[in-house]
Amino acid sequence: MRVRENPGHRNLRALEPPDLSVDSAPPPPNLKCEGTIERDLRARGYIHVAGTDEVGRGSLFGAVVAGAVILSPDRPIRGLNDSKLLGPERREELAHRIRERAAAWSVAAVDAAAIDRINIYQASRLAMKMALQLLVVTPDFVLVDAVPLDIPQPQQPIIHGDARCHAIAAASIVAKVYRDDLMREWDAVFPQYGLARHKGYQAPEHLRALREFGATPLHRMSFDPVRENCRFPIDPGPAQMDLFSVAGAM
Repeated sequence: MRVRENPGHRNLRALEPPDLSVDSAPPPPNLKCEGTIERDLRARGYIHVAGTDEVGRGSLFGAVVAGAVILSPDRPIRGLNDSKLLGPERREELAHRIRERAAAWSVAAVDAAAIDRINIYQASRLAMKMALQLLVVTPDFVLVDAVPLDIPQPQQPIIHGDARCHAIAAASIVAKVYRDDLMREWDAVFPQYGLARHKGYQAPEHLRALREFGATPLHRMSFDPVRENCRFPIDPGPAQMDLFSVAGAM
């Protein structure tokens, strides 16, 4: 296992009641998560095909976390799917299997201070790039969820990749489990915000706590709901989540 967090001073259950600890709505129901893309790439001569994905993009608190996984064709893992479509217990079970059976896996995190400085879009890309660099096996092809990365390897960004591709789904699962563990740890430090329940997302409980207690040093000050409840002035910047829409239109 390799885990790396980017410090702020550096430049650079099937679905239950709405899960407030995920970034977005589930993908279209006609998508099927499978290993076809990876098999096709291996047939073309690519041996170490990595998938990478990030989680925590829409959270108001803490780091954005990315996972990178190279699955072993000799040790298949049943049940891989978009982490947003899996309940917590199933995610934990699959994360254990991924860590046990994958040819390589890693997790990297870019913290809230860096997100505020370089924006959430660039921080998400950076976290995925860092996770790929931490793999003990160097990938020769990269499958990435939606956004292109600044990496030397050939790559294929795939819309809804975590719901269509085993390697990307595996990356989303290990990243999600790691980040959820972080939120439970931070909940012990900041219990009034309910981080263990909503993982820093825009749950009513979280928004009420921001209004009552203000933001912690680990909140993302550039995100509107945090900035609006800050106890000190902050220069406004671009609407963070809109950056993904703009990038997708390029």
